[in-house]
Amino acid sequence: MNTSSSSIIVRNTRAEDFPGIIAMTHEVYSSSVPWSPTQLASHLNVFPEGQFVAVETDSQRVVGMAASLIVWWNDYDMRANWRDFTDHGMFTNHDLEKGRTLYGAEVMVHPAMQGRGVGKQLYQARRELVERLGLLRIRAGARLRGYHRHAAHMGPEEYVIKVVKGELGDPTLSFQLKRGFCVLAVVSDYLRHDPESLGHAAVIEWINEAIAQPEDYAGRDPRFLCQSRFN
Repeated sequence: MNTSSSSIIVRNTRAEDFPGIIAMTHEVYSSSVPWSPTQLASHLNVFPEGQFVAVETDSQRVVGMAASLIVWWNDYDMRANWRDFTDHGMFTNHDLEKGRTLYGAEVMVHPAMQGRGVGKQLYQARRELVERLGLLRIRAGARLRGYHRHAAHMGPEEYVIKVVKGELGDPTLSFQLKRGFCVLAVVSDYLRHDPESLGHAAVIEWINEAIAQPEDYAGRDPRFLCQSRFN
C-alpha cells in the first residue's frame, strides 16, 4: 500500500466501502473470518451513525474502520462474549430506545497505517458520537493481542494488571488505556480461534464525564484501577 501522499479523514461508512473493509480484515486478521457484506449492510441498516471508516482523501481507500452499536448493559453478563454483544456480528440487538452504552465491536487499522494516528481519529469519532447522543459511556472487549507471549508463565488477569501498571505493553490494551479507558474485568472465550489473545479480553470503559454520576464509577475492581492517561 502506498501511503505517502494522502491525508486521512474519518467519516461514516458507506456501502461502497465494504470491499475495502473486507480486504483490510484479511490484512489485519489473517486467521479470522472477515466481515461479510451481509453483516456490514446490517450495521448500516440498524445504526449508520455508529459506523466509521478512515479513508485516504485522494483515493478514498479504506485504511481503518470502527463498528459500534448501542446496548442496554443490564441485558448482558459482564463476561459475555463478542458474539452475544453483537448478535453474531449483525448488530440487530442495537437498542437506541433504552441503551446508554456504545459497544465498540471493532476497531482496526491497516498494518501499513498503524502508528500514524488513524486509531486516534477513530476513537475520537466514537467519543464525539457518545457526547452528541448523550450516552453514558463506551464499553468494549480489548483483545489481549500480546498475551500469547506470556501465557506460559502468567494468567490473563496478572497480564492485564501488569499492562495497567505499565510493566508490560500490549498492542491493543496499552493503546486503549492511553485513550482514557479503564479495565473493568478480564474475560475468557471472548473471541474464538484467536491465536494471539487465546480467547482472552479485557472489558474496558470510557465514561462520558459530562453526565456521569458517582454511582457510575462504583464497583470497579481495585486491581485494575488506573490513572487516566488520555492524550
